[in-house]
Amino acid sequence: MGIFNRFFGNKSSEIVTSKDLANLFGSWYDSDSGVQITPSNAMHITTVYQCVKVLAESIGMLPLSVFIEDGNSKNKDTKHPLHKLFKVGPNDYMTSQEWKELVVAHLCLRGNHYSYVNRVMGKVVEILPLSPDAVSPKLNDDYTVTYNVTFKNGVTKTALAEEILHIKTVSVDGLKGLSPIGQNVNALGLAKATEKHGSSLFKNGAKPFGGLKTSQNLKDDQYNRLMKRLENYQGADSGFKPLILEGGLEWVQVAITPEDAQYLETRKFQRSEICGMYRVPPHMVGDLERATFSNIENQGLEFVTHTLMPYLTRIENRVLFSLFNESEQQNRYVKFNVNALLRGDMKARAEFYTKMVQNGAMSPNEIREKEDMNPREGGDVFLTPLNMAVNGKPVEENEDANKA
Repeated sequence: MGIFNRFFGNKSSEIVTSKDLANLFGSWYDSDSGVQITPSNAMHITTVYQCVKVLAESIGMLPLSVFIEDGNSKNKDTKHPLHKLFKVGPNDYMTSQEWKELVVAHLCLRGNHYSYVNRVMGKVVEILPLSPDAVSPKLNDDYTVTYNVTFKNGVTKTALAEEILHIKTVSVDGLKGLSPIGQNVNALGLAKATEKHGSSLFKNGAKPFGGLKTSQNLKDDQYNRLMKRLENYQGADSGFKPLILEGGLEWVQVAITPEDAQYLETRKFQRSEICGMYRVPPHMVGDLERATFSNIENQGLEFVTHTLMPYLTRIENRVLFSLFNESEQQNRYVKFNVNALLRGDMKARAEFYTKMVQNGAMSPNEIREKEDMNPREGGDVFLTPLNMAVNGKPVEENEDANKA
């Protein structure tokens, strides 16, 4: 821990984590609707919160394992130091699932995730997440990358590339990922403005604004008493109370506009647009308007292959690049287990496994492993169909096949 303490000081008091800086730093963007959008208040938009939650929880629950290659054999490397960090927890205050969820949340909201990598004697012993807004990557003239880390006391220090695990989304400079919030600020601003409009509408009892008219001038005490009385008519529960008028006051009603009456259509459009921004199927955020029993399963599989897989491969590749030394990179890799998410219904899986066994592509024990079942004795046999032949001859009589 000597190197760690010398660079970062005491972990409990000086290291900047997401929790420490959540309310101290933050990127903000002005939308054309006039609403200011930040990664924090974007989460107040229901669809954004649901999409980020779906992505983070879906990836957070997937096991991440270290594998070692030995010829054609690939096995879990349970003795590697990273095995415990990925299985139990990367530090002393987070579980593995919580860390993976935080990584995805940072990618969804800011486009970048940074973690400090604490090494002892060359081995990774701890991974500490940093606030994305407190870290700034820099490409030096010699094409090495360093990171300026700002601490909660205002001090900025420089970390080397091997000390930072930097996972990023799509980038246009190869150094820093683009923020999904910043790139879609106008869509999010419209969604937030629509929510505000709806809140204002129902705050006034779902009635459009009107006015009080009189030919006389109100004295200050009359005006103040009137304003105080009108406060009792605000809110959805008070919108239909009878209004008591006196002193020649008349209520002038303003007609509701078609835009006010149909604002829910705008909210539906924004919900679909935000789902498209994160490539999350609408039914996964509670929008079942176009969902059917026949297409939900296909959408679920597409969610894994087209939505989750880019996040998974980014994390896998960056972990291999940043946390393993050159010798380990030759025969080791990390991989998420997505088998549980890719399973179809029982009938489809049974038909698929049957064909794989009959064609000799899988053994019974390989199927049992995918179904989280223990292997059985004699289950490692690969079958060969009797009607199969190579060059018109049975496999056992074909010299080319025997040589292969």
